[in-house]
Amino acid sequence: MNAILALEHLRKNYGALRVTDDVSLEIAPEELHAIIGPNGAGKTTLVHQISGLALPDSGRITFNGQDVTLLPMHQRARLGLVRSFQIVSILPGFSVMENVALAAQAHAGSSFKFFGDAAAEQPLNETAMELLARFGLAARANFPAGLLSHGEKRQLELAVAIASKPKLLLLDEPLAGTSHEESTRVIATLRKLKGQLPIILIEHDMEAVFALADRVSVLVYGRIIAGGSPKEIRDNADVRAAYLGEENLGGETV
Repeated sequence: MNAILALEHLRKNYGALRVTDDVSLEIAPEELHAIIGPNGAGKTTLVHQISGLALPDSGRITFNGQDVTLLPMHQRARLGLVRSFQIVSILPGFSVMENVALAAQAHAGSSFKFFGDAAAEQPLNETAMELLARFGLAARANFPAGLLSHGEKRQLELAVAIASKPKLLLLDEPLAGTSHEESTRVIATLRKLKGQLPIILIEHDMEAVFALADRVSVLVYGRIIAGGSPKEIRDNADVRAAYLGEENLGGETV
């Protein structure tokens, strides 16, 4: 497989506790790859290492053919490895359009200034509006981002991420805290994004995982115990015993 991202024998300890234990994983171009596991499995620590928020104690991370193991998060983002956070991360005091335009500006290196002459940055505004329409937020363009509903903030966060032109999108529980209606909209958005770029999805909602993922990796106690298609994971006896359980295979959130 010609991987866009390769993790090789990653290990991470916090004191005597090994949180990431010899994790190796490859993500294919245009693949939506879900990483699931129970609370305390080490998913957040693994995501931190992929994004650059934490460095592994040993092992190697290669992104788009480049060794990024020791690069900090902002340098990986410049290379196109973009992360959205489990806790919504937007600029609440700015408008919805300004949030997206800022991300587009950061990628383009333009001279965009929120309090300057907006007409001088019309291409940025047009890009922002196109993305807002794509994510169902055009009517909210001039609305303060902090006043959006939780689900709308999730949609905005995805729009902001896409505005930065990612080569790989790392989504950390995008459905966390959303209502059923909101999660349905986010899942529909992710379905549209699927195939356009590689996505790593960390998610507890098994219905969403099995509906969206091309492949699934199961992390338990810092180790990947199984990987495969959603059907293979659903049918895996070890995964049932360690994580999913019989009651969680019909779409329940775990």
